[in-house]
Amino acid sequence: MNSEVAQRKTAVTDALLEAKGLSKSFDAVQALRNADLVLERGKVTALLGDNGAGKSTLVRCLTGVHPPDTGTITLDGQQAHFATPDDSRRAGIETVYQTLSLIDELPVWQNLFLRRELTLGAGPFRVLDKKAMRTRAKEILTELDVDIPSVSSTVRRMSGGQRQSIAIARAAHWGKHLVVMDEPTAALGVRETGAVEKLVRRLRDRGVTVLLVSHDMSQVKRLADTAVVLRRGSTVARRDVAAVSPDDLVGLITGAQPGDVDE
Repeated sequence: MNSEVAQRKTAVTDALLEAKGLSKSFDAVQALRNADLVLERGKVTALLGDNGAGKSTLVRCLTGVHPPDTGTITLDGQQAHFATPDDSRRAGIETVYQTLSLIDELPVWQNLFLRRELTLGAGPFRVLDKKAMRTRAKEILTELDVDIPSVSSTVRRMSGGQRQSIAIARAAHWGKHLVVMDEPTAALGVRETGAVEKLVRRLRDRGVTVLLVSHDMSQVKRLADTAVVLRRGSTVARRDVAAVSPDDLVGLITGAQPGDVDE
């Protein structure tokens, strides 16, 4: 690596997660080729790449959906093996997918505690502690300044921005290490996008580590501290977002600008 490339690369001072040499194939398709990713603690890292670059596969390797064929993942200094999504959730990694994974007919408080319900009693005589969950749900949403009518309202009655904010708040509450967001504003209008971006900034201000997958370079500039670029399954660049323009990022994605490694 020459000195010019070294100067362009972004230094990592406190890594929460490190993925090294991840490869993943699906039959004859090589989705990842020795991909690397380092997430700095308490920062927002944008994962960029064109369609088919390997972003979704990398996210799924980090969240236990697809165990990598080769490579290692280190979380908070300890090597991690995620065979299932439950493994990654137990390790403190939460993901907000475009589908949100909310149940429309359930109230907000129940969606926040889905599969993690608080209970009273002992053994087979346990019952749901609905009061505690409603109270805690209010506290969670108030802490993040999420504006919804009531935690007792069903999710179906919420706007797209409110639904996305609920999903992010749930992930932030349970994701003690990392929150992964896959195109969090792709289907939202301007006002709702602004509300969600405000929530992402609030998470960063609270020291939450965020991995943001986005095709919106202007959004990346507004939200991210660092950008990591994938091309054809390989990591080709890592940049301090404050030091580059949206056009620079697009050039790295398309190959119009050289990355940090030769392909």
